[in-house]
Amino acid sequence: MFKPSQRLATLPTPATIAMAARARELKAQGKPVISLALGQPDFPSPAAALDGAVAEVKAGHTGYPPIPGQKPLLEAIAEKFRRDNGLEVSLDQLMVCNGGKQAIFNAFMASLDEGDEVIVPAPYWVSYPLIARMFGGVPVEVACREEDGFRPQAEAIRKVITPRTRWLVLNFPNNPTGAILERADLEAIAAVLRDAPHVMVMSDEIYEHLTFDGRHHLSLLNVAPDLADRILIINGMSKAYAMTGWRVGFACGPVPLIKAMIKVQGNTTSGICTLAQGGSVAALQEDIAGVRAMRETYERRRALVVGALRQIQGLSCAIPQGAFYAYPGLSALIGKKSAGGRVLNDDVAFAEALLEEAHVATVPGSAFGYGPHLRLSFAASDAELEEACQRLATFVQGITD
Repeated sequence: MFKPSQRLATLPTPATIAMAARARELKAQGKPVISLALGQPDFPSPAAALDGAVAEVKAGHTGYPPIPGQKPLLEAIAEKFRRDNGLEVSLDQLMVCNGGKQAIFNAFMASLDEGDEVIVPAPYWVSYPLIARMFGGVPVEVACREEDGFRPQAEAIRKVITPRTRWLVLNFPNNPTGAILERADLEAIAAVLRDAPHVMVMSDEIYEHLTFDGRHHLSLLNVAPDLADRILIINGMSKAYAMTGWRVGFACGPVPLIKAMIKVQGNTTSGICTLAQGGSVAALQEDIAGVRAMRETYERRRALVVGALRQIQGLSCAIPQGAFYAYPGLSALIGKKSAGGRVLNDDVAFAEALLEEAHVATVPGSAFGYGPHLRLSFAASDAELEEACQRLATFVQGITD
């Protein structure tokens, strides 16, 4: 009889996946569910990516690929860092992974020993603490307050650094809040890191191209090049290029760390699908006009969603500066009852009631380490977003003391 390991048995299913699964169940039952639970762009992958993958097939490139990635893709990634970020990187600082999540997995497996600490500003993407725990790491949360724009304060980070601290995770533009870091934020964090030379930084920049109001993403490596031997950048094709199913992520970091991560990958999945790599080369080399068009669409949808949420009495909603999520607060509604009689003890109960009664799938903020909030993805059509916001408004109107 199978018995899961103790470590695996204690890991919960990521809330984003659980809520999306329940939404699919209800939809299969004929319920008119609108799912805003997953970070899934609602755009097709670029035509250039499709052509690039087909070209790989026609060229017969269907054998085992190099574990770090095929040279044309590594060169395209290096050019992307030069073009988009003003960073010069060598090919031995790069590797290609099965999505950004595997890059995180590789890095933590390569570096964490039992009891090592990983500082994770909250709200955070659900997988950072879960993956750290898989390898015996101890997540250490630092609350990023709504009144601070959900940005981590440097002194709060300093206070939780210990001799066991191994990593600081920075994910900006942020999932789930859409917060970004300004130069002053990065400079303050860099100053803290200079006093803690044993701490590595994982900078997840997967949403770098999705910033609003004329803002531009700035990497910690731009601000603090002296910390280059301690910074690992995570990125990939899924969000800005709408290539989630292609499973192509990449990492850029110090050569010794990248070599260790390649060793991990060589003993798990090995190299990445050659067809996906060819498509990624083509997408990265294409004019970025398609990315700009997506960003403009998301910015317009942001205005639609945030405007509607701010009209609902009992909700608060900070304006996201990037990514494609809104993160409304629910404090005024916790402890009350839904029209269907459910007691809304916390944001989990709120999200479950919203799904079951109004058929709108979201993710409770407590899953991201910071509640009571909801995460709503506005990577959906205008019609779906308008209907979802109307259903949410009706649901809230039905709440009683």
